[in-house]
Amino acid sequence: MSPNNREPDGLADLLPQWHRLRDAEGGEPLRALLAVIAEQVDRVRDGVAQNYEDWFVETAAPWVLPYLGDLVGYTPLPGYERVQAKGLADADGDGGRVRLAEALAPRRDVAATVANRRRKGTLALLEELAGSVGGWPSRAVEFSRLVAAHQPVKLYGSGTAAVNAQRLRRGGLVDVRKGAALDLAGGPFGAVAQSVDVRRAGSARTPGGCSPAGVGVFVWRLKPYRVTRAPAYCVDRARSLYTFSILGNDGPLVTRPVPEPSAAHVATIDNVPAYIRRRQLAERLADYYGPGKSFTIWRDGQDEPVPMSDIVVADLTGWRYRPGRGQVAVDPALGRIAFGSRSAPRQGVWVTYHYAFCDDMGGGEYPRERETPAAAKVYRVGPGRAYQRIMDAYGDWRRDRRAGRCGPDGIIEITHSGAYQEQLDFDLEPGDRLEVRAAEGTRPVIRLLDWYSNRPDALNIRAGEDCSRSEAPRVVLDGLLVTGRGLNVSGPVGAVVLRHCTLVPGWSLEPECDPHSPEEPSLVLDRTTACVAIERSVLGTIEVIGDEVGTDPLDIHIRDSILDATGHDRAALSAPDCRHAHAVLHAHRTTVIGEVHTHAVAMAENSVFTGWLRVARRGVGCVRFSYVPRGSRTPRRYRCQPDLAGAGAGLPVRPLFTSERYGTPAYGQLAHGCPEEIGRGAEDGSEMGAFHDLYQPQRMDSLRARLAEYTPAGADAGIVPVT
Repeated sequence: MSPNNREPDGLADLLPQWHRLRDAEGGEPLRALLAVIAEQVDRVRDGVAQNYEDWFVETAAPWVLPYLGDLVGYTPLPGYERVQAKGLADADGDGGRVRLAEALAPRRDVAATVANRRRKGTLALLEELAGSVGGWPSRAVEFSRLVAAHQPVKLYGSGTAAVNAQRLRRGGLVDVRKGAALDLAGGPFGAVAQSVDVRRAGSARTPGGCSPAGVGVFVWRLKPYRVTRAPAYCVDRARSLYTFSILGNDGPLVTRPVPEPSAAHVATIDNVPAYIRRRQLAERLADYYGPGKSFTIWRDGQDEPVPMSDIVVADLTGWRYRPGRGQVAVDPALGRIAFGSRSAPRQGVWVTYHYAFCDDMGGGEYPRERETPAAAKVYRVGPGRAYQRIMDAYGDWRRDRRAGRCGPDGIIEITHSGAYQEQLDFDLEPGDRLEVRAAEGTRPVIRLLDWYSNRPDALNIRAGEDCSRSEAPRVVLDGLLVTGRGLNVSGPVGAVVLRHCTLVPGWSLEPECDPHSPEEPSLVLDRTTACVAIERSVLGTIEVIGDEVGTDPLDIHIRDSILDATGHDRAALSAPDCRHAHAVLHAHRTTVIGEVHTHAVAMAENSVFTGWLRVARRGVGCVRFSYVPRGSRTPRRYRCQPDLAGAGAGLPVRPLFTSERYGTPAYGQLAHGCPEEIGRGAEDGSEMGAFHDLYQPQRMDSLRARLAEYTPAGADAGIVPVT
């Protein structure tokens, strides 16, 4: 019987009626005694039932899992020693023991131990381990099948030769007529023979390539993100040239992964978020184009997409290729679309596509946690809704607020991934709490254009001078992508929160992802009292304009975000003319590309600063487990780099990124050759910077341990990051 279904009067109901009547006359002391006895009986019954369930890994209590794992020889993953030591010190009661057990022996891993040993050495198992342990889509490749080799020949008495058929498909010459196969050469799906590499595939220093006894597990660390029915960007006045990205930059399209049909299936290029190549798309257009697939194109507001028969695959570099009449040229490598000059769309182009990025950060259609106050009134904006413009919804909220028809909480929710081109000015009154957010599964874009000739066209948030500190208004922006201009906050605002937002660094992008206005700030705090909180967002320079004599410095909290000044020598946080900002910085797991000049740093931990960090007050605050360039003026530092590396440590310790340009797939990702002092320099052994919580070093170590356990004797398995 479950503890939630106990019957305290179960024993009392078994007594004869006259005993119960007599007990009721005396105040029911017997019933109270039997209720206590029944509680203990229920506990014994529950314990007996749980003892039976503990024989099975599916129903066993969490604290039993390590013991079951020990019975079948389950090996805990590396890194759990630290969890075990901490858990033994902190475990108090059953709760601490349960958390420790779940860390030492996850139920799924213990359950699969015996089955995995039966499949030891199979490529499908290695791919499954990469997914369950590392969390990455993968493709396992047996390198011995790609090593160039001579075919053995047997001579018979008649003089005829017979070739061993078992090696006919191994180690052949290159067939230059198969362009699609050549395009995949050198990758996980290439079938072109290569020279032997005697280095071990799993070497931690310099991993080898095609070795006779090697197995390569190719992993995709970048995730695919979907953009649904969003407007494309027109790059010319003739309206025949477009980019998939609404920012006008080039960006490769990625495959929408298809689930594998069975556990024994070896992954193909359709099962991983791989970049779509031109030759591959030309040969298999039907597998990638259309509703529910990797990308789709609509034109002129039509419900049906562009027919597949009209799609041609072309190299649109420099826009030199011109499609014929009625054709639509697509370049998946650059993310470009070209229509015929005489059949250009007149009412716009809409696209659905997938792009690659490291994690859930910035504006995107990925799931986001949010809370809606019970008293808040929601105004929805979008096609088929009551409002088509954001300012119309804001105007109605202002009128309802003043008329007393709603409380101080107002939510403007944008319900589709469209583009909004309007001037946004939010004038707040005392006690206002306004939230402008994207609906679940959408990524709206706010395009701030040149509306006025005599003043900036930023997204303005202003509070009246009559707002006291106790009634200061609060503004939340959630899930938005803002381009064209930045955000300007002025007046006695209480708090400004940016969650899962992108304020495009440099305002907008050039075709090759270079910033259009690299010197311009994304966030201007102009004589305001706002406390700024930035969470899982991407933004450009923050500029603080304030009274350093009569007001206290602002608090700026940045977590799991990228602050990008578009250059290491540009100011990412400062006052005008690169003076010290009248602000106190709190940076947690943040990547800062550029210099920081601020009044003080209360806390900076697990972060990367590529430019100088200079504070006015060094006596307060702390910088810990972070990278700070030499020559910085900071508060006290604890286990920071390159301080620990020392002056004569050989190669310089500095962060290396796969890409530092917003709009590229691997933006902000630490490169494969980044020093381990940074790649594993956080307080828990993870990487410093914005992608700390991905725990990629720990996942890589765990996957190596599992591969070593399930790789056949004499073979060597290595992990090869594709993205």
